[in-house]
Amino acid sequence: MTALTETAPDRRVVLSTLWIVLVLNYLYCDVLVLHDPEHLEAIRSGVVAGIEFTPGFLVGAGLLMQIPILMVLLSRVLRRRVNRWANIVAAAVMAVVQVSTLFLEGTPAPVYVFFSVIEIALLLVVIGYAVTWTRTETAKVPQW
Repeated sequence: MTALTETAPDRRVVLSTLWIVLVLNYLYCDVLVLHDPEHLEAIRSGVVAGIEFTPGFLVGAGLLMQIPILMVLLSRVLRRRVNRWANIVAAAVMAVVQVSTLFLEGTPAPVYVFFSVIEIALLLVVIGYAVTWTRTETAKVPQW
């Protein structure tokens, strides 16, 4: 018998896990921000950071959040080349959105800034991890 050896983790699993961590950060940030009295009052008024929360805006926000949610699954099932580019594009889009929210009208709550820094860092890790994914790595595609 040979000794146990460490192997590199499957990039699909790592990328999918990073997206899960991102989704959890997005959710928990939104929950905690609801405890900020000024933000809660703005939500009640229907206008947050100069943006009116219309039904159309809320659908758009829901569609935007489908990007990281879908990437949890797509990171596990797409072939390497498509997977790599999907992760790079999705993370870049979400990073631009996250950075831009920090510069909306008014000052964001400190807890929002805290989570935004974490989310932007994680998105940069996704991009870096996807960019460095080479063809020579063995792929373990699930058999369905």
